[in-house]
Amino acid sequence: MNITFKKRGTILAAALALFGAIALAPSSSAASTSRYITITADGTVKVAPDAVRINATSTSVAGTTKDALSATASTSAAVRAVLLAYAIASKDIASQSISVYPEYNYTQDKGQVLVGYRASQNLVIVIRKASTAGLIVDAIVNAGGDNFQLNGVTPFVLDNTKSTIAARTVAVKNARAKAASYASLLGVKLGKVNYLIENSSPVSYPPMMGAAKDTAGVTQVDLGLQDVTVSISVQWALI
Repeated sequence: MNITFKKRGTILAAALALFGAIALAPSSSAASTSRYITITADGTVKVAPDAVRINATSTSVAGTTKDALSATASTSAAVRAVLLAYAIASKDIASQSISVYPEYNYTQDKGQVLVGYRASQNLVIVIRKASTAGLIVDAIVNAGGDNFQLNGVTPFVLDNTKSTIAARTVAVKNARAKAASYASLLGVKLGKVNYLIENSSPVSYPPMMGAAKDTAGVTQVDLGLQDVTVSISVQWALI
């Protein structure tokens, strides 16, 4: 009797195990693969720059490093005084680098000859009122004289928050239009958005800047238009 009971118990346990395996097996419909489409799109808006960035260098050559640095400091001080007179805040005048190094001249008969020591101070100046940039350029060049070098004048957008939002709006519109076009070609419909990734925010392309003397002999900084671009990737489910 004991042996018969054990056999029946074993058969019952095996049957329960088999039933459990069948109950836990995933259905073929649940294992179906979801469908989606991923689109990359850009949004670009044009905006007029409202500020100008000036990159300039005060530089002097003297017999000693002390004299060279002193002369360069005097040139920078003259430029700084003009900037303050035009109401340029001290926070918008930044020294990027100050250096002193020996300068040589090479000749066939004497070879390398020490000319003196060159000191340089590189300045980055932000002009928040773009319409005054030309006048300020002329003023600092006159103040610095031959010891002052104007390296570049670049218009830019001081606060591109609004233009960035506008570029995002265009990017999303372009992405949706592209996704709808592909969905139509494939004979499917767009479902919910799975994700959106902003790849770059924002990318600003400075305008081609021109500076020339007007009829009154004053430098005119042409601001042009600047592109602000946002790039995004969006994934839609397909239904």
